[in-house]
Amino acid sequence: MVVVDGQGVPLGKQLYSASPNEVRLAEETLASIHVARRHRGGRPRQKPRRVIADRAYDSDPLRERLAARGIELVAPHRWNRRKPRTQDGRALRRYKRRWKVERTLAWLGNFRRLVVRYDRSDTIYEAFFHIACFMITLRKVLK
Repeated sequence: MVVVDGQGVPLGKQLYSASPNEVRLAEETLASIHVARRHRGGRPRQKPRRVIADRAYDSDPLRERLAARGIELVAPHRWNRRKPRTQDGRALRRYKRRWKVERTLAWLGNFRRLVVRYDRSDTIYEAFFHIACFMITLRKVLK
């Protein structure tokens, strides 16, 4: 899982196998964010104002846990939701910015070594993932 900013630059990541549910891993991935403050010193920021996610993250317990931390979850509701909706159209207008996350995933897919898994060691795969994130960040900085 990758957390990106509004420009598509990777901020935090967690690598897992494909089997666990994404809702269970979301909070741990958000905890991996460390963004330095620009004009002030001090501790780096770890808490975004809002998280824009896809339909797989529509979970009331996740919404409550993130709201307790002061994070707004913007995710469209699933079609088979039994409880009443918690968001209206105003909050979901921000969901149209989700393409920036998908673009970053496509950029990561351009690194062939990450798409076709040849490595038997997880540490080697993680190293190439770090290199790919570094290259994406470097491209944004040099622009």
